[in-house]
Amino acid sequence: MARLGGSSGDQMQFRHVCFSHGQESGPWGTKIRALADVARDAGWSVESLDYQGVPDARERATRLVDYCRGLDGPPLLVGSSMGGFVALRAAASVPVCGLFLLAPALYLPGYEEHLPTDRPGCPTRIVHGWGDDVVPWQGSVRFGAETGANLMLVNGDHRLTAQLDVIRPHFADFLRELATG
Repeated sequence: MARLGGSSGDQMQFRHVCFSHGQESGPWGTKIRALADVARDAGWSVESLDYQGVPDARERATRLVDYCRGLDGPPLLVGSSMGGFVALRAAASVPVCGLFLLAPALYLPGYEEHLPTDRPGCPTRIVHGWGDDVVPWQGSVRFGAETGANLMLVNGDHRLTAQLDVIRPHFADFLRELATG
């Protein structure tokens, strides 16, 4: 995986992003491709796990945990919709340097009882659309209030693809914060 550093006297730092897609999408959908480009431009390596054919979110989270355990350091987990739930659940089991969640499926029937009870031990940002009719934005507000996660509500729907011009710089800022923090 990518190891990046500054001058020869600096400690090398692991910088890797792992994406988790939603239930109905694939590993390299529009949002993931756009954010992967931002990450690569910032010097991070990227991977997007393929969960197609795996409908159970807990099984997806187990796959993500197994993937993370094979890395050289804690990754940034980025998840969209069900992938947001998967990333959050995995972060309760393995060290991660951050969480970036897009319209995460939180507090929904079948998911709520499987949410981690502890606050994420890493910087967390959430982006959710006011017009989301698939996963209510109120779950992201509740999670942000309970955990202190940074939350940005945008004028968009569940897919958030029309808001990529707003999300990309927000993600780039988060990457900079993680790299310098």
